[in-house]
Amino acid sequence: MSQTSTERLRDYLAQLPPQSQALLMREFERAIERGEDLVVANFVLEQLRKVVRGAEEDDDARPRTDDPARLLFRPLEPFLYESNYPIRAGQIRRTSLVPVWQWLSREGAPEAAAAFEAALAGIRQSDSTAGLEAATRKFQSAAAEAVVQVATPVQGDDRQRVLSRIGPPNVVEDLLSIGAVLRAREAMETLGSKLPGQIRALTPSQLEAVTAALNVPSLQTPSLLPFALSLIMQRLASPWQIIRLAVKVAASDDEIRVAATPYGIAVTIALHDLSFLTACLRTDIRRGHFDNVGDQLKVLHDGVRGLRTELDLRNDSAWGRQLTSIRADISNSLQSEIESVPGRVRRLLRQRADKDVASAPKIDAAEVEDIAALIDFVAVCRTYASELAINEVTLRTFSDLQHYVEQSTESLVQALRGGDAKARAYRQMQANAAIRFCEILFGHDYASLMSRAAENAMTGERSKAKTTKAG
Repeated sequence: MSQTSTERLRDYLAQLPPQSQALLMREFERAIERGEDLVVANFVLEQLRKVVRGAEEDDDARPRTDDPARLLFRPLEPFLYESNYPIRAGQIRRTSLVPVWQWLSREGAPEAAAAFEAALAGIRQSDSTAGLEAATRKFQSAAAEAVVQVATPVQGDDRQRVLSRIGPPNVVEDLLSIGAVLRAREAMETLGSKLPGQIRALTPSQLEAVTAALNVPSLQTPSLLPFALSLIMQRLASPWQIIRLAVKVAASDDEIRVAATPYGIAVTIALHDLSFLTACLRTDIRRGHFDNVGDQLKVLHDGVRGLRTELDLRNDSAWGRQLTSIRADISNSLQSEIESVPGRVRRLLRQRADKDVASAPKIDAAEVEDIAALIDFVAVCRTYASELAINEVTLRTFSDLQHYVEQSTESLVQALRGGDAKARAYRQMQANAAIRFCEILFGHDYASLMSRAAENAMTGERSKAKTTKAG
């Protein structure tokens, strides 16, 4: 698409109402998840996000720090969420920011918004950032009060009409969270400054430090605590360990006592994030993307095991049923893919008679690598099989692959010693594929041994052919 066409698309998207922009963004995200028109969907979604965020990468517009909406919502950045997967406590949809900004400028806090933009204009002209922080904080306070006031239900007051002018239900759902985080921005900044850059493990000593940092009345409210916990989770190398805070506060691992504390929300958050990662795993497997599957399985394995061992969950409780459902979803996503691997290996390595080689499907290097990735996928699954409820199918499949590939490799190497030239060339490609699979299943040493055997077989056959021809 030419630059002119790109600009026209951007102008068109910018003219759409916020509700239409949010709807369009969700539809393109769903299309990408379904694997439909990926090139077009990704391109349009990229342009739409640039319009929504008010930041274009390829122009000389004013700096991002000079964008009034970005400055206003800067405290929300750690909690913004872009996927169309349902949000949880402690998250805010990024698509909600533009409608809220427009409402604030239009009727929520128009005088404060105008004063803020005027202050920014003066700062730009002065070529200095003096006064920027003060002006931003003043407007954040005004915006927080306006948002909280319009979002807080009042008995006997019909606010539905006012709320509908701000945006669709998703935006309205985010209003209280936006107002609460803006109002508590200083407490959140202080909490962030007290936390280490990365917490490798939430050990007892780390728990004491984190609990002390959280011991601020404004962060203990039902509306703010999920955001404080989310901020901590972003520093955790293993985010599921956030449940240790709930266990510590409850002084028990019994789920009833944990759920009775405000920190019970930490368990709900951990379970939600595991559900989201399970959905991502399912999507990646469906699309044949196995690059990150190992990392995803490790996080899921550690999270599921952590919740099962550090919490006394009942099978019939809400948390217990959700964890069971997560394990079942993981198992279902993996099992069908695992069971399909031996069939693909057999189709590629199956030995054929010389007369059938001409009609045999071509061995493509890309297909060999795809199958190698699947074998590696089965090997990775074997590492985490027990906790993810795929132990039986994984062990059986891996054993079948080892047995079949070992026998096939030896047979193919032997077959290189005979047959016509065309058949040997085809079997050499099969042998190379089998040796590639051996490297994953048995290690580099065994693969190297079979590779040398294949070379010797081919060399011996060529020497025999020369001798016969000379005679």
